[in-house]
Amino acid sequence: MTLEFSIEDPLAADVKVLLQTHLDFCHEVTPPEHSYALDVEKLKDSSITVFGARENGILIGVGALKVIGPGHAELKSMHTAKASRGKGVGKAMVTHILSFAGANGLSRVSLETGSHPPYKSARKLYQATGFQPCDAFGEYVASDFNTFMTILL
Repeated sequence: MTLEFSIEDPLAADVKVLLQTHLDFCHEVTPPEHSYALDVEKLKDSSITVFGARENGILIGVGALKVIGPGHAELKSMHTAKASRGKGVGKAMVTHILSFAGANGLSRVSLETGSHPPYKSARKLYQATGFQPCDAFGEYVASDFNTFMTILL
């Protein structure tokens, strides 16, 4: 599989569909007060870069990077199309985003994800790409529904 990575407009039709699928999943498996997934309008913020992974021109994965402070960014909105799961798209996306972060002067990337079973594969992916558990960061409040991880670049 050959993936092409690009910076994407979250309002582009195919990107918007995959981001909405991600948002729907998060809202389905996480109580609203503990779900921090961003809708496409919020992903238009100038502090956020949205990435797409395409195979033969077809969007099969998305991810985003939000700058949250000097040298520090947050990994957001990671999602792989159902038909492409288990093929390394998520790992390739995380690797691409971390490379982009480092090339743009960031020294740390953190993330928040679910702590319950529907997020098990996400937690395994982040651990496999070098993320380590950390305390809540930014405006997050720790709960039984979330896990925080970080990586130094």
